[in-house]
Amino acid sequence: MAVTAWPDLADALVAELVASGKVSAPEWQAAMREVPRHEFVPKFYELRDREWREVTPESEPVRWLERVYTNKPLVTQLGELHHGGIGPTSSSSAPSLMARMLEALDLHDTHTVLEIGTGTGYNAALLAHRLGDERVFSVDIDPNLVDAARQRLRHAGYEPHLAAADGAGGWPDDAVRFDRLIATCAVNRVPPAWLRQTRAGGLVLVDLKVGTSAGNLVALHSNGDGTGQGHFLDGHSAFMLMRGETHPPISGYPQRNRRQAHRRHTSVMEERPWESPVWWFLACLSMPPGVRFGYTLHPVTEQPAAVSLSCPDGSWCEVSLEVTRDGRAVWESGPSYLWSAVEQARDIWTAHDQPEWSRLGLTVTAGEHLVWIDGPTGPRWVLPPSSSVVGAPPPGECSAERGDGGHHEQQECE
Repeated sequence: MAVTAWPDLADALVAELVASGKVSAPEWQAAMREVPRHEFVPKFYELRDREWREVTPESEPVRWLERVYTNKPLVTQLGELHHGGIGPTSSSSAPSLMARMLEALDLHDTHTVLEIGTGTGYNAALLAHRLGDERVFSVDIDPNLVDAARQRLRHAGYEPHLAAADGAGGWPDDAVRFDRLIATCAVNRVPPAWLRQTRAGGLVLVDLKVGTSAGNLVALHSNGDGTGQGHFLDGHSAFMLMRGETHPPISGYPQRNRRQAHRRHTSVMEERPWESPVWWFLACLSMPPGVRFGYTLHPVTEQPAAVSLSCPDGSWCEVSLEVTRDGRAVWESGPSYLWSAVEQARDIWTAHDQPEWSRLGLTVTAGEHLVWIDGPTGPRWVLPPSSSVVGAPPPGECSAERGDGGHHEQQECE
């Protein structure tokens, strides 16, 4: 398959996104048809047989081009991860997610936009196609990524403003103000500079992650003074954490000894609350940072026997998979009772008719982040300062370990 076939592949991708309701605005359909994504993804990496394999036009020309124009995220850079392993440090997001975020920005012709996380440069190209080069600004902490993106953008006919800088500080010139800000990375807390550099009434779109698989995109309306408020968006997002954000620790989680724990029963029958995104998010708001979830294996059969949660502050719980007339047995220990947080979140979530993401909101002030349901006066949670936050691992970072007593931890990836 020749590279000249890319327009047909781009047309087919856009048709798929339109049919599935992922993109509706004509201007974004045009951008995704006319901006050559393959120019920004000259290679990507796939995990095959537990090893990362590079896919290029030279090694697998047909697979490379076809994959570039499918609705899939592509890992574009590997590097050392926070736990010391090798894994994704940059990627090109799934086109459906990119389209959803671009439409959520509600851009107008006169708007200026700041992108946090230049990456390959493809998203900046889409923005420049819509607004023109002079209205698009993009920063990335990795100067090598910025240099490569600049070359690709010029080759494709675009020259937006680029800078190699720590995205947490926004655009390096703090006097510049924007109408929109879009972050293509996840954060534990919204950096003050993002709301400060966004004009009053402007929009900040960011993936807020307070824990593993706990969080989603939120659209904040800026007050122009570093504060803002807005609602979460329905759907799902799973961006890598912005560099500099706090990751879960590698070690230090408590050993679990049921003989030293408080034992009771629970009426919660769901084994994996983390698979119910809003419920799990609300539960994590009341847990210590760094929660890890998985299963405890039976010491003889080595089959899952209980769900386990644990935090680096020493809190842990195990919940039996066996259901009795009293419910499921729970063992809890440590400074915080983790399953109690799960139960309380379930009760609140259920009492409010199991709200979807769009009924949840976030208020950011100079001193706090406040999460709420149906408005700031409804049920609400104040998040701890960012210095004490432990965030979610980037995609690809899974851990599987066997601890003392035959316990087995499996942390799911987003």
